[in-house]
Amino acid sequence: MEDIINIIKQLAKEQNAEVTEWRRWMHRHPELSQQEYGTMAFVAERLTEMGLKPRTGIGKTGVSAMIRGAEDPDGYCVALRADYDALPIEECTGLPFASENPGVMHACGHDMHTCSLLGAARILTQLRERMRGSVMLVFEPSEEMYPGGARMMMDDGLFNEVMPNEIYSFHCLPEMDCGRVGMRKGRYMASTDELYWTVKGRGGHGATPHLSVDPILIASHIVIALQQLVSRNAAPMMPTVLTIGKIADEGGRTNIIPDAVKMEGIIRTFDPQWRLECHERIRKISCGIAESMGGECDLFIDYGYPPVINDDECTQQVHDNACAFLGGDKVEWLDLRMTAEDFAFFAQKIPACYFRIGIHEPGTPFSNLHRGNLIVDERSLELASGLVAYNAMAALENRIKATRN
Repeated sequence: MEDIINIIKQLAKEQNAEVTEWRRWMHRHPELSQQEYGTMAFVAERLTEMGLKPRTGIGKTGVSAMIRGAEDPDGYCVALRADYDALPIEECTGLPFASENPGVMHACGHDMHTCSLLGAARILTQLRERMRGSVMLVFEPSEEMYPGGARMMMDDGLFNEVMPNEIYSFHCLPEMDCGRVGMRKGRYMASTDELYWTVKGRGGHGATPHLSVDPILIASHIVIALQQLVSRNAAPMMPTVLTIGKIADEGGRTNIIPDAVKMEGIIRTFDPQWRLECHERIRKISCGIAESMGGECDLFIDYGYPPVINDDECTQQVHDNACAFLGGDKVEWLDLRMTAEDFAFFAQKIPACYFRIGIHEPGTPFSNLHRGNLIVDERSLELASGLVAYNAMAALENRIKATRN
């Protein structure tokens, strides 16, 4: 398919200025999870301009559309997904197209994801005559907020009419230079569950602690004890992360012991059985320590996203297509990541691959995801649009070796 690679690269280059403007519009107008009405309208308008018929309001603020090829339009279907919610972060990049919504920013690159998929969609609509099968476009809201836009869209009938045979998505990676791509077969990203403790004691004067039950001291012992969950209970070959991210009392000050302390944290791992065992161990440790010190502990575990498991054949296909499109020296195999993604819900139902595209401009300071200084090298838009379009075309052409034999 060497000729189609050249055609796609040329189309991506020709449209890149407009795709870049789309991305800058989105960056100026970020919207939080479940509030993406302007973004939904923007995406639907772009798809309509391409001659497509978008469905809006899926999962409240999601969008979907079908691109049907000239040959077997109701046959094999490849889905392409991008997310488009922003984060409650104040932008400090100083860019001329910085966020105009105070306290809200596209600090995870979702604007880049969405506009790259829009660019890929435009390329694919121009190549319909050469397409075998169809491509489903999925623009997902609320990836950053439980229960996640993927599950919301599926619950709202995203796949009722057409169930894709494969699904692909990517995420920008600021640790990786622009022009490079990476992926991993099998286990790639962790499950994630949120933990909420209320540690109860008996408040009083700080100078008479013997008349109180100090919930701050109890909470401190719980925090220290929970570290053994990873260091002494998790198998060395089972990556596990337990982090306490917030501790706050209810009314304490320098000379006041509060009645209660609230804590929040996360537990992340990869094995479903060990995940449930972690929950039980956390509960026993927390409640046992509180009781032994004269207090109480209430623990709520918000069961979150499952781990992202990439299909081996889909991932190998992305690897091979990226090598053909970019050159093998620009493609790498990646390590496990303890970050989480609700794309995992799609991957549980459909053979899937979630891969990475570099956005770091070589020679510039590194800025991480979920920070107010994140800057995307916009040259990555052209690469992503072209590669995503080519991977879809190649998947339809190959039909994963005649629909997996």
